[in-house]
Amino acid sequence: DSVPPLQVIRPEPCGICGSRIRFGKAAVKCRQCQLLLHPKCREQCPSPCAPRPHHHAWPREGVLADFAPPTPPLVPTLVVQCVTEVETRGLTETGLYRVPGAEQLVREWKRRLLRAGGALPALGSVADIHVVCGVLKDFLRGLKEPLRGGKGLLIPLTPLPGAATDIPDDAACSTALRHVVSKLPPANRDTLAFLMLHLLRVSCSPHCKMDVLNLSRVFGPTLVGHGSANPTPLAIMEDTPRQCKVVARLLSLPSDFWRGFVGTEQENLVPT
Repeated sequence: DSVPPLQVIRPEPCGICGSRIRFGKAAVKCRQCQLLLHPKCREQCPSPCAPRPHHHAWPREGVLADFAPPTPPLVPTLVVQCVTEVETRGLTETGLYRVPGAEQLVREWKRRLLRAGGALPALGSVADIHVVCGVLKDFLRGLKEPLRGGKGLLIPLTPLPGAATDIPDDAACSTALRHVVSKLPPANRDTLAFLMLHLLRVSCSPHCKMDVLNLSRVFGPTLVGHGSANPTPLAIMEDTPRQCKVVARLLSLPSDFWRGFVGTEQENLVPT
């Protein structure tokens, strides 16, 4: 149920194809759900529609809880949608998460998704799946570390994770890491569990050629923080192998452990 065509004053993404509707161009908006789209995309608009709640734009950066939904599992919609898109059409791509997407497109789509604040445009119009991977990695890299002030990520490197990986006994190391994960802020714990299950699926795809070692090299510096709030270049260099080791050890934990955090609420992890 759309109003007559209107002119766009501020460029906005089309709710159907995701492409930007430029300044001064015609657009149509649904009276009920406020969906904005190109006139040519009108035929693809779902019918009937339902009124959608107003979504405030997400901040450009923050801790993970700033982006998480109000009900568990506390995994940001952006993460769910990127992972869903990658698993839908990316598990046959060689070098998934290692091959970079076009930097300009990654920045544009990240900006678009953050601005949408949960009412996300479809990622199906992103032709290159490596761009979707880049958006996910860039979002995670932009998080503030939860327990320290520095950039970083889902897990602080200190006081336990780095030391836990140095425990020679595998069972004791596993126990120590499980303890660390269980003590993370709920949004960080749930999102980490969701990502670990995803990365395990990627590692099992023979087409991707991304085993646990390769994935830990990519995601170590992305998921694990540093040993200090403001690390020097030397500290960053020294932390990197330990960060990769932490992720490799986390990926060695059984899937059932991770499902314990997100499995019972899996039906809520469907992108909208």
